[in-house]
Amino acid sequence: MTCREAERLVMPYINGELTDAELAEFLKHIDTCEDCREELEIYFTVDVGIRQLDEGTGTYNIKGALETALEISRQRIHTLYLLQTARYAVNTLCFWAVLVVLILQLRIWGQLGFLGL
Repeated sequence: MTCREAERLVMPYINGELTDAELAEFLKHIDTCEDCREELEIYFTVDVGIRQLDEGTGTYNIKGALETALEISRQRIHTLYLLQTARYAVNTLCFWAVLVVLILQLRIWGQLGFLGL
């Protein structure tokens, strides 16, 4: 991801509008690019500050709120990765189970003479 693409995704990230794929790429870029990280901090500070003023509530640790939001996003991506891995494992096990059942069934049919072997 380029810096231009990351900067374009700052506000959608803050508003929670990124897809999972975009979120993963955005987090990777933010973790490695100090300029884009600073840009995110500025926009996040302004956005959260305005929201807190409008609501009359809030924490005064906006940088901590950003770190919390980033950590939650990282956990989401990690959880999605684990679920995807588990899905692949279950699909693979199901494939092999069906294949074994089919082979055993063909063997039974062969012993009973249904296959003409």
